[in-house]
Amino acid sequence: MDLLANMDLAAYIALVLVLAVATQVIAWRLGVPALVLLLIVGFGLGQAVVPDEILGQDLLFGGTMIAVGIILFEGALSLNLREIRDLGAPVIRLCSVVVAIAWVGIALAGMAVGLNVGLAFLLGAILVVTGPTVIGPILRTLRPTKRTSLMLTWEGIIVDPIGAALAVLVFQALVAGSSDSPVLAVASGLGLTLLAAFGVALPVAWLMEVAMRRHVIPDHLEGVTFLSFAVGALMASNAIQSESGLLTVTVMGVYLANRPGLQLEHIREFKENLQVLFIGGLFIVLAGRVTPEQLLGVLPQALALAVLLVLVVRPVSIHLGLLGTNVSKEEVRLLSGMAPRGIVAAAVVSTFAQEFQHYAEERADAAAAAPPERAESLRQSADRLSTIAGNADELVAIAFIVIVITVALYGLGVGRLARRLGLAADRREGVLFVGSSAWAVQAAQRLNEEGVATLNVARDYTDLAGARRAGVPNVAANILSEYAVRDLDMSGIKSLVAGTGNDETNATSGRQFAQVLGRANVYQLARAEELATTSSSRWVPAEHLSARTAFQPPSTFDELDELIEQGAVVKRTGLSREFTSRDFRDFYGDDAVVMFVVEDGVVTVVDQESELPHDTGALIALVVPKDRETTQLGEEAKVGRSPEL
Repeated sequence: MDLLANMDLAAYIALVLVLAVATQVIAWRLGVPALVLLLIVGFGLGQAVVPDEILGQDLLFGGTMIAVGIILFEGALSLNLREIRDLGAPVIRLCSVVVAIAWVGIALAGMAVGLNVGLAFLLGAILVVTGPTVIGPILRTLRPTKRTSLMLTWEGIIVDPIGAALAVLVFQALVAGSSDSPVLAVASGLGLTLLAAFGVALPVAWLMEVAMRRHVIPDHLEGVTFLSFAVGALMASNAIQSESGLLTVTVMGVYLANRPGLQLEHIREFKENLQVLFIGGLFIVLAGRVTPEQLLGVLPQALALAVLLVLVVRPVSIHLGLLGTNVSKEEVRLLSGMAPRGIVAAAVVSTFAQEFQHYAEERADAAAAAPPERAESLRQSADRLSTIAGNADELVAIAFIVIVITVALYGLGVGRLARRLGLAADRREGVLFVGSSAWAVQAAQRLNEEGVATLNVARDYTDLAGARRAGVPNVAANILSEYAVRDLDMSGIKSLVAGTGNDETNATSGRQFAQVLGRANVYQLARAEELATTSSSRWVPAEHLSARTAFQPPSTFDELDELIEQGAVVKRTGLSREFTSRDFRDFYGDDAVVMFVVEDGVVTVVDQESELPHDTGALIALVVPKDRETTQLGEEAKVGRSPEL
């Protein structure tokens, strides 16, 4: 403990970064919301090391603002308007009407638990936000339908800066002097916010676009250049109007994401890596500023507020806000049960207590120097702001308790709700087949019979005739098209097997979908070069340019087609003590291509390194039937039933 207490700035930052990454890895392994663990770790670290003492408030709040701005900019770069062409009205309502209803509802809930009117409306503005830092990880785990995912993603990213700007407007109304009109302060603040956001964002984003199109910036500097432009625009906008920078970077990101022909994938990848550090670091640092005394002092209030937010405010705001839109009842129910609060709420609320105290001190100094007729009103204003500042400290603790409860509740419970509503797959074990060869269709049939979702994607409609006859879900699309990458419904899909006759298409699709499914879950057929006797680096494709090689033994497209021509079929073979995986090899020989293992409901794509289960589960493999089962297998394959030994 003494070692932590005597920690210097560099050691503290290093410790925070290590804990931020380690905590997120542990959370992923445990299958729990990372933000809950981050807040717990941050709170624990804060008992030994006070962030304000090491970082100083200027560095703490300034760094927080920049980090949040970068997170929102990265999120906005993924918002393509084309994705919501059928969801325009619901998304607009979520970012306007629902926000307004939720703001008033949270304020009323705040007053119900004992907050004064001003702070209740301030807290309401802060807690209308959800945000990509919490929505994104939950959606990656849940993988709901495309429509639901898009609505939640857009709401999370767009509402964040709106909530921050709304909180600033409420703050300005609260600190308005006795001779000032709160309405005028809010109106002028709103005008300045919009002017600063769009006046800074659009010219800067246009310059960034021109620089990319004319290749002014080398590829290796584009990521950091975009980062510096975003940070510069953030601070320039904040200099014009406080907290308008978050809206500025969001507008910049949306503008760039919707410019035709701009290649932003490498920019997004660069920002995503930073986001992991920023999200983890911010939650640990900001949670460390909250003391046990603060939490215990507001615990009853915060618990009551969280209950009202979850059971009343969110459902009411969603049902009223989306009334008359094309959102289904099931989608409305899921949206009603999904509103975790994230980093923007934590960051914004942490600044206001200090700002109230700062304004109170300014008014007190002004009162001391003012003529008698003005001094009394200034002293009263200073006293009022000091009282608000003292009460505002409670908002920090209340907000953190609400964040923990909502993230834990929605993160752990929304999956069950989505599956009950039919908006997410019961199991995320599905397989996406690129190509629609006979073996791919038969493999999809066998997996469907096991209750596993599949999707066959091929370029031409005619190529999918076999899949349609077999009743296998299929989509006609170029797997490398924008449609496949952005619009393909991946709910329930865990793995990809690229099985076209073009090795380059297989490799490219594997690399592309690794960003969605993870590199561990994308496979392609063996290349002919891989199986050649030569090991020269001149001919063997680089590993980082290929997906993992599927099946055991590794097989090329031509080899699988040849097996099909020889009468091979894809069949399911259950393993037991009477018929083990060794018996399977002895019976079918080394030519049998084992594709998948299904064990306890879990589907594994088999590769050369896979160790097959001995006597449990089932193998799905391409085999040449033996004489005594040829007729049975052939007939059952035709009608789509799973042939058994």
